[in-house]
Amino acid sequence: MAEELRFPTGLGTSDADTISLLGQDLAADLMGRVGFGELAFWLVAGRRPNAGEVRLFEAVLVALADHGFTPTAIAARLTYLSAPDSLQGALAAGLLGGGSRFLGVTEDCAKFLAETLAGEPGDDYDDIAKRAIEAGTRKIPGLGHPVHKVQDPRTPVLIRIAREEGHYGPHLRLFEAIGRVHPKKLPLNGAGVCGAALADLGLPIEMLRGFALLARAAGLLGQLAEERRRPVANQIYLTVDRNAVYEP
Repeated sequence: MAEELRFPTGLGTSDADTISLLGQDLAADLMGRVGFGELAFWLVAGRRPNAGEVRLFEAVLVALADHGFTPTAIAARLTYLSAPDSLQGALAAGLLGGGSRFLGVTEDCAKFLAETLAGEPGDDYDDIAKRAIEAGTRKIPGLGHPVHKVQDPRTPVLIRIAREEGHYGPHLRLFEAIGRVHPKKLPLNGAGVCGAALADLGLPIEMLRGFALLARAAGLLGQLAEERRRPVANQIYLTVDRNAVYEP
């Protein structure tokens, strides 16, 4: 007789009467007692966050939710224009645009900071930052912003919350040091600070883009709801189409 197949999981399961999630009874222990942000953290980290961690984590999600007519929002709205019967397709179209220029900076910045810290002993963050800048092997993610040329308004708020909750760790310290010593004096953008904050919360670096996408999913849903109330996608499409120039 063939050995019974097994697919182990520590997340969720169910039977005829109950649903279990993270070792808790979903209906009795979690619903109405645990916020969505807390649950998202718990699902990925495998541990329940404390109140300070939840506050900083949810501040990151709010910071990344929506920024107006970004390419991700436009992609979602145009897809919804083309296929109004496919809300999931419009959401997916927006999320697929989360890359190295939009949203992906959150993970890219955290990865850069973690790799830099891994090769540097000590805690003189200005010196570590100077060496990282002088190495110049690649562009530092999270520096500069196309709109906020002096300061990204999200940056000081996230850093303040991290300090207040005792989670101002090495990644945020190094990122601030980079901003201080960089010769171009570029502002630290919110997406980069979000990455540093998530890394200081101990969340896995390779999962951080997922949190940015989680936040943006809420923003895109809002964009699509507004598109239903006050549509602009057809105007965007027609503006591009009517101003297209054929150059053989």
